Amino acid sequence: MRGTVKWFNAAKGFGFIAPDGATTDVFVHVTEVQKANLNTLDEGEIVEFDMGMGKNGRESATNLRKAS
Repeated sequence: MRGTVKWFNAAKGFGFIAPDGATTDVFVHVTEVQKANLNTLDEGEIVEFDMGMGKNGRESATNLRKAS
């Protein structure tokens, strides 16, 4: 999937991505950002990701990468 970072707060450890063509934002946890070797996500940044389940059973972004 592809989407735009709506907001991300590293201090809080999470943020949300607005997927292209979808109406519901996707949760992204700081651990996924770290796994992608990124320091942070910037508002408006275009990213690609897969959908997965977080530790709490909530759908979230996984396999995060910057869009090329």
